Amino acid sequence: MTATVMAWSLARLAAGQRVVLASVVETAGSVPGKVGARLAMTSDEQWVGTVGGAGLELKILQRCKGHLQKQHRPFGEVVRYGLNKGAKGYEVTPLDSLCGGQVTLAIEVMIPMPHVLLMGGGHCGQAIAKSLDALGWQHSVHDTRTEFSNELMYPNAQQRSSVSIDVFLQSETLETLRRFSDVLLLGHDWSEDQERLLGLLHRFHNAKAVPDGQQGPRVGVIGSRSKWQAFEKNCLEQGIEQSILDAVVCPIGLNIGAESPEEIAVAVVAQIMASFKGIDAEAPTWRT
Repeated sequence: MTATVMAWSLARLAAGQRVVLASVVETAGSVPGKVGARLAMTSDEQWVGTVGGAGLELKILQRCKGHLQKQHRPFGEVVRYGLNKGAKGYEVTPLDSLCGGQVTLAIEVMIPMPHVLLMGGGHCGQAIAKSLDALGWQHSVHDTRTEFSNELMYPNAQQRSSVSIDVFLQSETLETLRRFSDVLLLGHDWSEDQERLLGLLHRFHNAKAVPDGQQGPRVGVIGSRSKWQAFEKNCLEQGIEQSILDAVVCPIGLNIGAESPEEIAVAVVAQIMASFKGIDAEAPTWRT
């Protein structure tokens, strides 16, 4: 069962889903689940495994749901239950059970590491890919020019594609796009970026979902505010809701005065890291 739970969890992580894992780590007396018993749950409330069933399992499933709804750290806890409604102790939560033993569980939320889709394989895309490699994060690349999406230029990419934008997007749904944490529009031609943006956001619109990192990947566009205003106007004319547009980041990257592709990569990857860690990178920090 442990292998099944872990394999299921890893598959969901690879698909870009959060997974909460509950594991029995210590027992005393008579308990339904022994050390090593595990269950895992995703944010859509699918789950596999068991920590012993009955009232204990119901409580753990409820706690798992609560952890999956949290957006900021800490993502986890250690909890101890006394399997008797009269159980006492400041570390013990009593349950209405006749088992009489104690069970300690570790609950942890596993968050998929960023997997960034670079839609545009030029200088900035190459620099961002190198920064992502340094962090051990994954990236994929799409560019309509074969010479900017090949193995020589992107040796560590999970996927490389040079098909037309229309063909690329035809094979994608909101569900498949969830394998990416972020989609960055870095095209060499503004019209290509606009086509990509419309194709992506129509999928969010049709699914009544906002690209907030949970329901879909975060979407970012390189370029100026005037470029974004033109894109926004066109998207609204195409029926994209304002709430969906408001979730798109443009221009991408923290404001650190970046100019070269390498500096832009630092700003963009730092912004992704802040989102990944749930940090407000624009807020002031104070030394104590």
